[in-house]
Amino acid sequence: MNDFEKLENRIDYHFNNTFFLKTALTHSTYAYENPRGNESNERMEFLGDSVMSIVTSEYLYKKYPDLPEGRLSKLKSSLICTEALSGFARQIGLGKYLLLGKGEANSNGYDKPTILENAFEALVAAIYLDSDLESARKFVVSFLEKTIENNAISFHDYKSALQEIVQQNPTEILNYVLVGESGPDHNKMFEYEVHLNSNVIGKGKGSSKKQAEQEAARDALVLMGVIKQ
Repeated sequence: MNDFEKLENRIDYHFNNTFFLKTALTHSTYAYENPRGNESNERMEFLGDSVMSIVTSEYLYKKYPDLPEGRLSKLKSSLICTEALSGFARQIGLGKYLLLGKGEANSNGYDKPTILENAFEALVAAIYLDSDLESARKFVVSFLEKTIENNAISFHDYKSALQEIVQQNPTEILNYVLVGESGPDHNKMFEYEVHLNSNVIGKGKGSSKKQAEQEAARDALVLMGVIKQ
C-alpha cells in the first residue's frame, strides 16, 4: 500500500484521479526544486478556502437557526482559522504525506500551522475537483461536527450570545432573577433564573452572581438548541 492509499483510507475518500491528491500535498518549495511534472498546492488552497467558507457557513446557518449574523460570523471564524484548520490536518496526520522542499523539510515544515492549514484547504479542493461539492461537504462537516460536539469551539459569554438572539425581536424582555442564596459568607452559592418576558427559560447556580447568571444563560441556549448540554 502506497502513501496515497494510506491517506485515502484515513480520510475515507478514494480519488478517481490521484493527480488532484498529489497536487494538494505539494508545497511550493518542493515544486520549485522539482519543477518537472509538479504543481504546487497554492491554487488549490485558493479554491479550498472558498469551499470551506461556503460549507461552514451553510452548516452553521442550518445548525443554529436562531443565532444572529454577528455570532455566526464569530463562530465561523473560529472554525476556519489557522489553529482550527491545522488541527484538522493533524487529526488525519496530513503532515507526514506532504511533499516539501529540503529547507522546509529540515525545519520541521511538516508541522508548521500555516503549511498544514494550506494543505488541508488544498485537500478539500482536491476532493471537490475529483468529485463534487457534496463529497467535499461530507469531508468538511465531519470535522466541524466533532469540533463543536467536543466543545473545542464554544460560546464563552453565554449572556451576550443569548442577548443577541433575543434582540432580534424588540418586544421580548430578558432579565435575570436571583431566586436562591445559600452557604456561609465565605462560600456563598447563588441561584438565578433567566426570564423571557414572564417565562423561565434557564436556571443556573454559581459561587458568584455573575457565574450563576452565565450558567442560567447557558441553560437557556441549550433549551434553544444553540449549544449542546
